[in-house]
Amino acid sequence: MYAPERQQEILRLARDGGRVDVLSLAEEFQVTAETIRRDLKALDRAGLVRRVHGGAIPAGRLDFEPDLAERESTAADEKDRIARAALAELPAEGSVVMDAGSTVARLAAALPPESGLTVVTHSLPIAARLADHPGIQLHLVGGRVRTRTRAAVDAWALRAYGEIRADVVLLAANGFSVASGLTTPDLAEAAVKRAAVAAARRVVLLADSGKHGQEHFARFGDLADVDLLITDTGLGDEDAAAIEAGGTEVIRA
Repeated sequence: MYAPERQQEILRLARDGGRVDVLSLAEEFQVTAETIRRDLKALDRAGLVRRVHGGAIPAGRLDFEPDLAERESTAADEKDRIARAALAELPAEGSVVMDAGSTVARLAAALPPESGLTVVTHSLPIAARLADHPGIQLHLVGGRVRTRTRAAVDAWALRAYGEIRADVVLLAANGFSVASGLTTPDLAEAAVKRAAVAAARRVVLLADSGKHGQEHFARFGDLADVDLLITDTGLGDEDAAAIEAGGTEVIRA
């Protein structure tokens, strides 16, 4: 396969899947990782893709926001491992803010029946999973509900988080890195995430490694604001060390 043919196919894969990564492409096309990086660089120069850590996304998709079904199915095994690891970080008793996110929702579904936590969330899917939990004291934060994420945003939500002080917040992000911090596509959701972080004494970010290096439109904090990042083994040793150098503990489940 000639380079232009390979690059056209890479562009198709990026547009279909929303993202491509170097190692997977190298295996698929039976070429070296350096060859794929040159392909991605050429596509980036042409304005067809945007390079991100470990791969690329289609141009114009920095603000792309997958719907709930797509988020649930993406990196499902990794998210399950992250959720199981996060169970150990919850207080035996106390209060927890659960951010809107598919990995956080998996954790909510995995809470044991004997759990006696007070949970605050602005996520309708998480609230629905916990509504019948026998031991949970559930507080649902209100506001305008975004259709794509089923999360409450705007003034009501911000005011509610301004009135509490929880033991820990389980945070979600669409992208994270030392350089760009914590990002998400929507400004209203970013504001609520920022308020949720301010409402807790300890910040635990649950994010699969595919989100590392991704950048989105709305920034809501520095990675240094996070006390603990729980991710998967796809995050390399060098990247994990760089994150820990900034003061954030890293667990790779």
